[in-house]
Amino acid sequence: MTPAELNVLPSPQFWRRVSCGLYEQLVLLGVIAFTFLLPNLGLGILFGISLPSWLTFIYLYAILGIYFVWYWTKFGQTLAMQTWRVRLISKDGYNLTKPQAFWRYVYGSLWLIPCVVLQWAFHLEKWQIIEMLFAVTLFMWPLSIYLGRKQFLQRQSIPDRLAGTRLVELPKNLVTLP
Repeated sequence: MTPAELNVLPSPQFWRRVSCGLYEQLVLLGVIAFTFLLPNLGLGILFGISLPSWLTFIYLYAILGIYFVWYWTKFGQTLAMQTWRVRLISKDGYNLTKPQAFWRYVYGSLWLIPCVVLQWAFHLEKWQIIEMLFAVTLFMWPLSIYLGRKQFLQRQSIPDRLAGTRLVELPKNLVTLP
């Protein structure tokens, strides 16, 4: 599709975003298992080394950033977005540049801030933290599309507004997987 054709497509609505986010989390389990758990388990088993939590967070954040930036700049979609016919484009309809994709990833990570605040305020532990993370990322963050007063079919979430990007829903007949 041309950038002009992509620009007129509607934005995905709330439940498509939630479904895509849930599927994305399943895909990310594989990414994390391959790039994070295996090396860290190897270090722990073979050498008895355990990375500090702050370094673990930075490493994981960087791995996920590489995943998202690479897919968004190369295809405009991650694997989950391809399944749900959702594509990320710049405001002019083109694929994102690396800086745009990087900032979209950073702004998309802002959902961690309310999670940290909720964890601190309610003294959540173990599985409660994971449940809260899923709830915020799957339901609260996609609800931000309703904060704008834009036309219903053009609403974008907070990360897209901040990064100058758009999520669009692709028609069924134009879906091709790379």
